[in-house]
Amino acid sequence: MGKGDKKSRRGKINSGSYGKRRPKKASKSFVTSEEKTKK
Repeated sequence: MGKGDKKSRRGKINSGSYGKRRPKKASKSFVTSEEKTKK
């Protein structure tokens, strides 16, 4: 658990990769913007 851990969010930021813990787009902000465009 730290910068060297590839499965943790901090480790993904350090290595520059994305995944389940660190998605490229935040799902919450995507959903809210989608709802605003529908209304």
